[in-house]
Amino acid sequence: MKKHIPNAITCLNLFSGCLGIVFAFEGKLDWASYSILVAAVFDFLDGMLARLLNAYSDIGKDLDSLADVVSFGVLPSVIIYHLFAESSSNGDWLNYSAFLIAIFSALRLAKFNNDTRQSENFIGLPTPANALLIASIPFIAAEGNMVSSYVQSPIFLALFSLGMGLLLISEIRLMSLKFNGLDFKNNLHRYILVIFSLILLLIFKFAAVPLIMVAYFTISFIQFRTTK
Repeated sequence: MKKHIPNAITCLNLFSGCLGIVFAFEGKLDWASYSILVAAVFDFLDGMLARLLNAYSDIGKDLDSLADVVSFGVLPSVIIYHLFAESSSNGDWLNYSAFLIAIFSALRLAKFNNDTRQSENFIGLPTPANALLIASIPFIAAEGNMVSSYVQSPIFLALFSLGMGLLLISEIRLMSLKFNGLDFKNNLHRYILVIFSLILLLIFKFAAVPLIMVAYFTISFIQFRTTK
């Protein structure tokens, strides 16, 4: 029985992604973004429960990737596509660059499943992190300032989709948030990132996500630089 619990949580991840796609096509980008957040929580829980219950399986591994490609690949692409549509009244081939995120996310997940180098940390940007960054864009766009108009421009959205897609399959080493127990010394960089992220979220809410992403890259670079 216990071996099915992580898979059930993974299915909730997938369900959240499906709901988010519906919200996005209805123009409710805020709810679509919240769906990514909920999916990310379920994605964290299924992995944690699999470790606690020792309930690993090949089916669970494949199911996790299939759920992630919907929640953290297709859903973010639909959000960006909708932002394209809002920024231009005319249909344009450039709008379809939004789906580069879905394509590169699928490649990232396939690579992760077959790359033995990523058992402890990541090589390339994890799909949930990329999706959460995209989830912040509708909230930034709703601010109505100079930055919000910039992030809604078609050129920015196209370059952003390509750039984030390339980061997904890059060879950049990034730390995993899988804590090695509760020991502070062994998890120093993870604790720093979590505490810094919480402070930024309290101050800036969803708009803090781009800053958290910069911190994630910076702290990962410092961690791997100091542990050579």
